[in-house]
Amino acid sequence: MPVPASKEERAPAFFVPFAPAIPFSFPVRFIWLLALFLPLTSRAQSPTPTGVPAPLGVWADAQGETQVEFYYCGEQLCGRIVGLKEPKDENGRPRQDVHNPDPQRRAQPCLGLVVLQHLRYNPAEGRWDEGEIYDPENGRTYSCYVRQLAADRLEVKGYIGFALVGRAQVWTRVR
Repeated sequence: MPVPASKEERAPAFFVPFAPAIPFSFPVRFIWLLALFLPLTSRAQSPTPTGVPAPLGVWADAQGETQVEFYYCGEQLCGRIVGLKEPKDENGRPRQDVHNPDPQRRAQPCLGLVVLQHLRYNPAEGRWDEGEIYDPENGRTYSCYVRQLAADRLEVKGYIGFALVGRAQVWTRVR
């Protein structure tokens, strides 16, 4: 029959491999572990855009026909039309969102129209993801992501379903 190990040879009931060698009681070790790991988990779960490189400012689309201002809307990124190459229709009136699927919104002007919303920063991909982009030319809304390529270049991609299939444009910073 084997001889039982002495108290010094037995592993402690609560073992932390990277804890200091000083024998701490369970509550002290638990607090020590919380102090060590809580900042890591709270930062990983925090959706706030603090410290995240955001493409704030005004950007022109690839054709140079529309200027969109990116801004924070809560903890997300949104964009609204702030400039149009042709701000008036053929009758001289301000261009309206005539293709909107909601008939009550068809009379709203395109200037000031929110066309990008719900974008959240995805650090693994290095882009603003899970957003939507509205195309006032056809009244459709697509999934989208936005990735800043350089200080003055922005990739905006709209897609249905999977990001592999869709249409991407490179926008240029105006201000």
